Amino acid sequence: MTITFKALAALLAYPTDDLVAALPEILDIVEDERRLPGRVRRDLAALVGELRAADRLDVQERYVATFDRGRATCLHLFEHVHGESRDRGQAMVDLKSMYERAGLTLAGHELPDYLPALLEFLSLQPREVAEAMLGDCAHVVRKVGDALASRGSRYAAVFAAILALVDLPGLSGKAGAIDEKSMDEEWAEAPVVFGPAAGAACGAPAPTHSVIQFVSRAGQAR
Repeated sequence: MTITFKALAALLAYPTDDLVAALPEILDIVEDERRLPGRVRRDLAALVGELRAADRLDVQERYVATFDRGRATCLHLFEHVHGESRDRGQAMVDLKSMYERAGLTLAGHELPDYLPALLEFLSLQPREVAEAMLGDCAHVVRKVGDALASRGSRYAAVFAAILALVDLPGLSGKAGAIDEKSMDEEWAEAPVVFGPAAGAACGAPAPTHSVIQFVSRAGQAR
């Protein structure tokens, strides 16, 4: 399961040439993951196929339009619950310290609440840690996945897979537009808390992208 978290993190990263080159290996990993329902594995395969077949510039523009233009599908978890709350700074520090204790160093400007970074961290942890941390933020993961599904984005499959890996209820499957204001108000009532020392807070999206480096089963960086 740990390598699957890494594969899902890679699928949520900005689609560079290196990431596209790693897609066949990523596909092998998700197709071999028996914790994922067959439907989720098929949806992930469709996402991989889309990323491989489409024009690279079109894929990159679609990624930016999907994740960088609107709060409802932002990949920064704290952004969904506290906006510009003054508490976010300490929460970021606490989460970053948790990563560093596990040997995970964030790339450059990357913020610790960036979902691919959290998945990278969980790939280094025992299952019970993954279950606890994803349980804390499942309401955000599910809402972002639902927002993506309502827009017809194949990226919704990644969010369904995250929840399925730790046996949490999946996406709602509700059709129709998502009202971003109502989503923000609902999430504000359910703060994300990572562990006993990490206060609930949020962070603004990073100004540019850093790529989660995909590492193969053999431990060889691509």
